[in-house]
Amino acid sequence: MTRLLLIPPDTRPPTLDLPTGLARMTGAEVRVPPAAALPNFFTPGDTGALRDWLLAEVGDADALVVCLETLCLGGMIPARRVSDPLETALERLGALREAKRLNPDLRVYAFGVIVRVAHDNDPHEEKPYYGEWGRELRAYSTAFDRHARHGEGERAALETAQAALPAEILADWLGTRERNRALHLAALDLLADGTLAHLCLTLDDTTPYGLAAADRRMLEARADELGVWERLDVYPGADEVPCALVARALRPERVRAWVRYSGVNGAGAELIYEDRPAGELVRAHLRAAGCTVADTPAEADFILAVNTPGTRQSSSQPDFATVDTPHRSLPAFVDSLRDDLAAGRAVSLADIAYPNGAEKRLWTMLQGLPLAQLAGYSAWNTAGNTLGSAVAFGKLARLVRDRAAHVEALFSRMVDDALYQAFTRAEVRARLDNPSPFDLGEQRETAEAYLQEIIMPRIHDLWNAHFSREDLHLEVGTPHLAWPRLFTGVFPLRVRGG
Repeated sequence: MTRLLLIPPDTRPPTLDLPTGLARMTGAEVRVPPAAALPNFFTPGDTGALRDWLLAEVGDADALVVCLETLCLGGMIPARRVSDPLETALERLGALREAKRLNPDLRVYAFGVIVRVAHDNDPHEEKPYYGEWGRELRAYSTAFDRHARHGEGERAALETAQAALPAEILADWLGTRERNRALHLAALDLLADGTLAHLCLTLDDTTPYGLAAADRRMLEARADELGVWERLDVYPGADEVPCALVARALRPERVRAWVRYSGVNGAGAELIYEDRPAGELVRAHLRAAGCTVADTPAEADFILAVNTPGTRQSSSQPDFATVDTPHRSLPAFVDSLRDDLAAGRAVSLADIAYPNGAEKRLWTMLQGLPLAQLAGYSAWNTAGNTLGSAVAFGKLARLVRDRAAHVEALFSRMVDDALYQAFTRAEVRARLDNPSPFDLGEQRETAEAYLQEIIMPRIHDLWNAHFSREDLHLEVGTPHLAWPRLFTGVFPLRVRGG
């Protein structure tokens, strides 16, 4: 039995419960730090307690999956907000060398998130001043990168963007980026000296131009110097990386996936929160989890079924201009899934037509399939979040030893990604009084009451329609919100064997 340690980016269900659930379904033992040591929203975790926990647990562990921002700066979101100096962060990073000294056979799979340039003026996930100056900071980010790539012809735009910002705010914002980039450069050194078995450096909510792209180029240049590309991935992603690295840790060998798109040109579809087309993003997430593209379905270990937009993602559905277009055929896609399942193939479905939830039309069509036979399902947040989770399900499909744990992980994603994100979340929002997307304030209790009222019967209906035929039993706790905003729900589910 593999013993796995996990230090996640935070405690949301997709970043903590899903990777631990994937491990449990294979029969692995997975341990996580005490909840009090982990970050909660923008409140940092206890880095001292995390170090102590790691060094106490590492002796008999086989593998560690660790978020560098949690270990060194208190969490993925706190890493964008705290003022801890670089020297302190690097000292905390040293815990990984100490862990390897205590257990030389430990395989360490680490990931860091290149600081994003948020699309929204969120004052909670970013520095508080981002709520006021987000637009100007984004403009500076784009202008800086355009100047860096294209030269003096872009200088005027850069100077205009810089002049629009208070000097102290820009200096603070850039200083945070520089510290985190230095932390990632130090992690590359750990990769080069063998402390890390694999490292993922991911870009959260990225765009073709911006400071994140500039950071990526600097990190890639250092990777060239160190010659570490065989064990390094740099690509768009963030919250799903624990799942990818859990899959890599539990099944280290490379496996092959046949990618089936909903349209014949699906690989070329454009995405909102990534800097590359869908096909290149798929290849990046397959590699991060230790997979490669198969030449035929017959030789594949699993089918990665990807519902792409017709030409480009859209934020609201239905969108008949760029998503639900003649560039794809959902009925033919569903027919192919039905054939794959009938043939006994492991199928993991990634729905990336729209960000932040399942495509409603596809979800309706899927009700005619035996959904309990899917190896995996994912449709949450960015395309990268969805793909990384679906790939992990697929890679681990052949290792499933605990059917109840597998159904729990699979069903939980359907409840969250489809029932909540695609349907219920908007209905709850419509009942509230013009809620802020960043902080519900006094409306949180009301929102959670509506959430429970709307989604509980849907959860039971979905279970009865697709999962009740097995000798398994569903226990449902009280749904609530992870943070004081509608974006992330928590649906406590437990599936037990008969």
